[in-house]
Amino acid sequence: MKLEQEKIDALRLLVETEPKNIVILSHTNPDGDALGSSLAWGEALRGKGHKVTCIVPNKYPYYLDWMTGIEQMVIFKSNEEVAIKAAAEADIIFCLDFHTLSRLDEPLSKVIDSNSSAKRVLIDHHLNPSESFDVMFSYPEASSTSYLVCNIIVALWGAESISAAQAEVLYVGMMTDTGNFSFSNLTPTLYRTLAVLAETGINIPQIYNNVYNSFTEGRARLFGYTINRKMRLLRKGTVAYMSLTEEEMRRFWFQQGDSEGFVNYPLTIKKMRMSAIFIEHKDFIRVSLRSRGAVDVNLFAGRYFEGGGHHNAAGGKSFVSMAETIARFEAAVEEFAKEGLL
Repeated sequence: MKLEQEKIDALRLLVETEPKNIVILSHTNPDGDALGSSLAWGEALRGKGHKVTCIVPNKYPYYLDWMTGIEQMVIFKSNEEVAIKAAAEADIIFCLDFHTLSRLDEPLSKVIDSNSSAKRVLIDHHLNPSESFDVMFSYPEASSTSYLVCNIIVALWGAESISAAQAEVLYVGMMTDTGNFSFSNLTPTLYRTLAVLAETGINIPQIYNNVYNSFTEGRARLFGYTINRKMRLLRKGTVAYMSLTEEEMRRFWFQQGDSEGFVNYPLTIKKMRMSAIFIEHKDFIRVSLRSRGAVDVNLFAGRYFEGGGHHNAAGGKSFVSMAETIARFEAAVEEFAKEGLL
C-alpha cells in the first residue's frame, strides 16, 4: 500500500492552516481499531492547534476503557447535546474505520448530514465506500485504519512526531484488527510500522494483557455456553453458526463487548471455512461473519444481510426473528455452496 502524494497534499492544506473545529467519527459498536485510530488522529490534530471532538455512536467495550484519552470520547447516546453542537460547528468531519454513514445508526447520521458545509475526509480500509468525500484514503488492502492513520501521520509530520500515547492506542488498533497479527494483510510495511510504534517505548506485553486478559467471569461463562450449547455445524462441519438472544446474554451479566471474538472461534476447527454469530438487539439482529481463504463473506453479507466489510470478515443486520434469521442463513449457505462460492 502506498499513500498517494496528492491526497497527502490535499489533507495538509486542510489541517495545516488556521485552527479549525474538527469532528472525528467512528462506527457503532466501536472496537479497538475505531478507538485507536480516532484517539491517535485526534491527538495529532490537537497538536496543530485544532479543536477536536471524537464521537462514537454508543459505548465502547469495557476492556478498552484504559486507553489514553478515551475519557474525551463523546458517546452520542449518552451525550447528544455535545455531539450535535460539535457536528453543527465542524469545519472538517473525519470518518474513520467505516465507509458509509449507515454504520453510525440513524440519529447520528442525520446530525452529520445536517452540516453540508464541512469538508469530509475518509480514512478507512473497508470495501466499496458509498459516500462522497472531499479527500478519500480508502485502502481495503490495509490491515487496519490505525495502520493507515499511523502512515498518514508519518507522511505529514514524520515518525518522530508520534508520541508514546499515540503509539499505544495505534498498536491496540492494529493488534485487534489483525487478531493479534494472525489474519491476512500482514505485510512487511505493517511490521515496519509496528517498529515505529515500538521505538516510542510502549509496553507491548502490557497492552496485550490489558485487551485480552481483562474480561469478566460472566464473559468467560457466556463463551463456554455459546460454544457448547449454541454452536451448530452445516455442510459436513465446514460452516458454523451461533446465536444469542437478549435473555441469554442477560443470564450471563452481558456487557458491551463481551461477545467480541466469539465468531472467530469455530475457525480454529481444521476444516471450517465459514463462521457466523447472530446477536439479538432490541430492534434487529446483528450478524457477524468470518471466513477462511477464498470464501467471500463481504459478498455474502451484502447479498443476504444488507451488510459488508472485508473479504474474510464482514457483518450485517436482520430485521426478522431469530428463527427466521437462522433459516435465511441456512438457505443462503446452500445457495452460496451451489454457486461454488463456499
